Formats: sequence, structure tokens, C-alpha cells
Amino acid sequence: MLQKRSITIITGNYFPEDTAIGLYTTQFAKYLQKKGYNVTIITGFPYYPKWKIAENYINKNTYFTEIIDDITIFRHKQFVPKKVTFLGRIKLMISFLFGAIKNYKKIANTDLVICIVPFTLSVIPSFFLAKKFKTKLWIHVQDFEFDLAFESGIFKNKAVSNILKFFIFNFEKYLLKKADVLSTISNNMLSKAALKAPLTEKFFFPNWVSSENINPLNFKPHPYFSNEKFSLLYSGNIGNKQDWETLINLLPFINETTTEIVIVGQGAFENELKEKCKLYSFVKFFDPVPYNELNDLLCSADLHFLFQKTDVVDTVMPSKILGMMASGKPSIITGNKNSEVKFIFNQAKCGYYFSDNNIKDINESINMLIEQIDLSKEFGKHGREYVISNFSEATILSNTTNKINQLLKN
Repeated sequence: MLQKRSITIITGNYFPEDTAIGLYTTQFAKYLQKKGYNVTIITGFPYYPKWKIAENYINKNTYFTEIIDDITIFRHKQFVPKKVTFLGRIKLMISFLFGAIKNYKKIANTDLVICIVPFTLSVIPSFFLAKKFKTKLWIHVQDFEFDLAFESGIFKNKAVSNILKFFIFNFEKYLLKKADVLSTISNNMLSKAALKAPLTEKFFFPNWVSSENINPLNFKPHPYFSNEKFSLLYSGNIGNKQDWETLINLLPFINETTTEIVIVGQGAFENELKEKCKLYSFVKFFDPVPYNELNDLLCSADLHFLFQKTDVVDTVMPSKILGMMASGKPSIITGNKNSEVKFIFNQAKCGYYFSDNNIKDINESINMLIEQIDLSKEFGKHGREYVISNFSEATILSNTTNKINQLLKN
């Protein structure tokens, strides 16, 4: 009987986190396990998107091992900042690094190491583990976290910013070049990866959507929404990646008698956003829903919105747009004019994309979708058809597994 091939995944986010990177990494690991691999996870304690250790993990030992879905998970209780700042993120990253260095020594054998970025520093224990067992290292970039930090203008002093950028980006390039395969989630991010590690093999590994899990033909109206109003939904992390100023500038133009804005999520900017929206009673905030309620939530909205900063270009590919499109409802998105999201959105013809954050135009588009129900339905239909054709869970995970099989044969 052939022995199962072993794969170790080092990731900052994993089950029971059921959004963003944690959700995708968990689904990927479970898929590999079902395909006959022996999967092991090295991770921290669940903390996202609340940015605090999950209650049922708080009293666990600093190093804690559990088995879920036949997958062994080695955890370390990492530092989680109370206030999410650049320094806080660095402390989190370093804390995770030390925990992962200790936990990778518990791995008895592995045939492939997969490192999920962020956190970039987790490449270090991933490289050591791959070297120990003379196997391949696959680095998969979900976010170019350092690019995002600098593009978001986190450092106001330009001289300090330029010095830090020089050292941090060169260190990042040094780490990424350790990979045998470097993958990421969009074509523009692959181009960015090619500049950072030009000689390393690249692989396109986008996030995906399940046509069954997000299905407008199979949902119940979610209680977060009013039956009598046109509902705009934002669901996801309430952080500094988004352009919340656009939303705040839009609020005075919204007709509160016919329209509501529902924001579902948590994050570093949550309290500040609530403070800025407190004069507008039609803006409602709710905690994130469990994954088994996500279909009901997304499909109950009349319109999705995602306001991104226009000076950030494909440092991160927002996976939430896949669920938005799969819901069969139209979307309004703002972002950089050269963004891959804009390319996808224009190809799909599923709503409106703005690169200039013109509040008047955004408001007119919302009113048009409120008044023209057939147009709204047409946008929604186009979006679902596009995302199911191009970002199918079965196709993407099958292609990636084929690549893993090829790597393991070499």
C-alpha cells in the first residue's frame, strides 16, 4: 500500500475563522485531505476579523494541538494587538514567527511545504522546514502586505517611508526568492510577484466561489434587512484597506425613506466608522454572520458596494467580490483605474465601477438601480454567470492539485 504524501501548510489564518484567508485556506486544506494527502497545519489562534483571540481558545495552552477533519493543527497563541496599527501588525507577525519556528520542529515528515502570505515572515520557518526534509517550498501570496501598508500612506514622513521601504522590500524579495513556486490570486499580482522574484516559477491560484454555497435560488431573507427598503450591503473587514471617506461623503445624498445601508463586519476602523455614521439612522451595523448564513446575507441585499482606495493597485485582490457577484445582485465598486478588479467588473457587466470617486455619479447609479429593476436583475445575472464560469471552486482547486502532483513527481 502506497504511503500518503504529506503536505504542511503554514498560515496565519485558519479554521474556525470562516472569512477571507482563513476560509480559503481551510477549504483548500480539506480538499487536499479528501484527495488523499496527509495535511498538517501550523497556525496561530483564531483572531480574525475581531482582532482578539476567539473566546473558546482564550484559556488554551500557549502551544496547543488539535485534530479537525483528520487534519492535525499545531497552534501557537500569538500576540494580537488591541489597536491595529503598522507596529501592531509587525508585533503580531514576529510573535507568529517564533511560534511557527517552535511548531515546525514537531513535523515528523513532509513532502511539500506551502506558506500562505501574509504573514511574510512565515516564509522563514517554511524555508527551514522545506530544507530539513529536502522538499519543495510553495509560497502563496494572498496579500502583498508591505505594498499595501506603503500605498495606503501609513507613514506620513516621506524620508522615513523611503528608508523603511528600501529595507523592507529588499528583505521581502530575499524571502520570496526562496520559493520553488510563487503563486498569487490575480494576474496583476502575478506581474508584481515577477518583479520581486523574477527567476522563481509563477502559478496563478485565484480565490474561488462555490455555485452551491452562494446561490440566489436557494436563500432565506436575512433578518438584518428591512423588507420595505432598498438595501445596500457591505460585508467584510472594516479596515483601512477600504475607502470609507467615499461612503461618508455619500451619506448626505441617500434617501433615507427608501434606502438603508447595512454594514456587516468588524475590524480596525469599525469604531471610527460608527462614530462618523452616527447621525444617519439608515446606516446599520451588524456582527459578521457564520459561513452557513452567508448565502442568505449576500442574496438578501439589493445592491452590494465596495469602496476601495484609488491609489492602491492590486496589492490585494478582494475575494469578497466573488461572493458579491455570485449572489446574483448588482454591485458598485470604486478603485484604481488600472485595477484587475475593474477589468473583471467591466467584462462581467455586473454593475458600476468608478475610478474618480465622484459622489454625484455614484449616487445617480444607486438611484438608477433602485428605479430600474430590470437593469438591476440583468447586472446580477451577468455577474453570477461570469464568476461561476471563471472562478469555479472545482476548477481552481483541481488545477492547483494537478500542479502539486507535478511538483511531487519531480
